[in-house]
Amino acid sequence: MAPMANAEKGAAQHLADKTVQLHGTMTQGSLLRGQVPVGTEVVLDGEPVRVNKQGKFVIGFERKAELSHRLEATFPDGTRVEKPIELAERAYNIQRIDGLDQKMVSPPESVLARIKQDNIDVAKARSQVTDLDAVFTRFQWPAKGPITGVYGSQRILNGTPKWPHYGVDVGGATGTKVTAPASGTVTLAQDLYYSGNTLIIDHGMGVFSTFLHLNAVTVKVGDKVAQGEQIGTIGATGRATGPHLDWRINWRKMRLDPQTLVSGLPQ
Repeated sequence: MAPMANAEKGAAQHLADKTVQLHGTMTQGSLLRGQVPVGTEVVLDGEPVRVNKQGKFVIGFERKAELSHRLEATFPDGTRVEKPIELAERAYNIQRIDGLDQKMVSPPESVLARIKQDNIDVAKARSQVTDLDAVFTRFQWPAKGPITGVYGSQRILNGTPKWPHYGVDVGGATGTKVTAPASGTVTLAQDLYYSGNTLIIDHGMGVFSTFLHLNAVTVKVGDKVAQGEQIGTIGATGRATGPHLDWRINWRKMRLDPQTLVSGLPQ
């Protein structure tokens, strides 16, 4: 090959080695997965982002995130590039319900200590940031059935705005199989006041799946589960009005939309 051709090939390879790839849905509530050359440092809006040994990373944007963001990458040779991120704004369903018994709006004083401990246990279960690679695989629906609730919706009960819904609900009869949407390690399997039998799985890089209101949990803390492996069954435990699976995704302390990780419908 002629020297000029070699030079052009080398320049093209050098340029290819300085790319920032992002995969996912560019909307509020989304989890994006990225790839950079090994040894690259990544910063999102001024905050460092963890990059694993293969140059992979994840970033997320909360329910009402600003629409414009800046991703910076500093390559091993010191070259720095900026990648602007523009998110699509989402409209969420807001529902008002009045005339409810007050005990359905606020928990009684007698359970406040339990709720506080539940929150501590959940935070601990999501506190580790591991280099598990499962987060970079294609996720699948953990149960089959109709979607009965979506991420971001919110209820105003007796005039009091409640927490937005941070998961996707899949309806199904009690006992319907629930499987792991991606491989990971079980970090919590516990009965909680609000969510009943609750399971948390670590998929790596600070990304966790949480499964609420389960009737049965068929795995335990510390278990390694494979994608598609049964982890429990749909139920109506905790403060649920009927049997369904509430599946949630967290990146660190951020609550994200599971539907940004799967395609199609769970049927």
